Amino acid sequence: MGWLMPAETDPQERIWMAFPPGGYALGETAEEQHAARRTWAAVANAAVGFEPVTMIVAPDDVEIAARYLSPEVSVRVAPLDDAWMRDIGPTFVINHDGGLPGSSAARLGAVDWVFNGWGAQDWASWGKDQFIGEAVARFAGVELIDSPMVNEGGGIQVDGEGTVLVTETVQLDPYRNPGMSKADVEAELARTIGATKVIWLPRGLARDAQRFGTRGHVDIVAAIPSPGTLLVHRQNNPAHPDFEITGNIIKFLAGTTDAAGREWNIIEIPAPETLTDDEGFVDYSYINHLVVNGGVIACSFDDPMDATARQILADAYPGRRVVSVDARELFVRGGGIHCITQQQPLLP
Repeated sequence: MGWLMPAETDPQERIWMAFPPGGYALGETAEEQHAARRTWAAVANAAVGFEPVTMIVAPDDVEIAARYLSPEVSVRVAPLDDAWMRDIGPTFVINHDGGLPGSSAARLGAVDWVFNGWGAQDWASWGKDQFIGEAVARFAGVELIDSPMVNEGGGIQVDGEGTVLVTETVQLDPYRNPGMSKADVEAELARTIGATKVIWLPRGLARDAQRFGTRGHVDIVAAIPSPGTLLVHRQNNPAHPDFEITGNIIKFLAGTTDAAGREWNIIEIPAPETLTDDEGFVDYSYINHLVVNGGVIACSFDDPMDATARQILADAYPGRRVVSVDARELFVRGGGIHCITQQQPLLP
């Protein structure tokens, strides 16, 4: 059967994160740095109420991190450039076939994608982060699966049954994978995460296409809470550029099917009413949430739409308790709760 990335709703062993070490994500002023550390820690401290959380911390930040993190959050030390664990860390996969002579036991692996700063962005540094995938696999004691493809965990969404959502502007980015075709990308996704059906979104959100964006990560646009169902970001205000973009994405997805041939049950999650911040139109999205054992860690924005989104998530993930964390300090830095976390599945 080979390697397969399980659904994010499958049982989990733990959540991996990274504590912001410096650079643009941490901020320049003491106030900005405190806001970043407080928000990263708030996500970890919420998640550890559901399952173990391990935080990768740069050597110089161990004492600082201890002041913010719950004692229940475990710490591993490794050099870091940044703190977006979904992207710099590995993607965990399971081989249910065993793959070893005479063995039928499932194995856990970690796909170590090439990371190059979201397509060699001029503001990014990745000399240390490019080794975090290998480091996390070693800390977790799992098999390392090397991939030559530049990819990030925020650039894929799966249903655990072979369906994978990606974006043309990410995997086919000439600054990520020059010369790779869709067929090449699909073959590598099949080898590493068990993709049998790859759905290519044409693009991501407007702000994500700007200078400090990822060029179109899917995990701010769509999520798969259960096979055959899609949660999709919808901007309802025509004044926002994402009004047209999300309308086109929803129309596109409505014309696709999953790996099993099912038409999607599409559930729209409205964007917050907040349209702008100091940098322009925001890409605030409730899609960028984290599923944990028995719960969901959801983004909030001190916005009138928070309660509506929370109820939609509760309905989409029945039996899970939804806990909200103010994610504005994450989004102003370029991501959300899903972006700073990575789940390690529990072996069956």
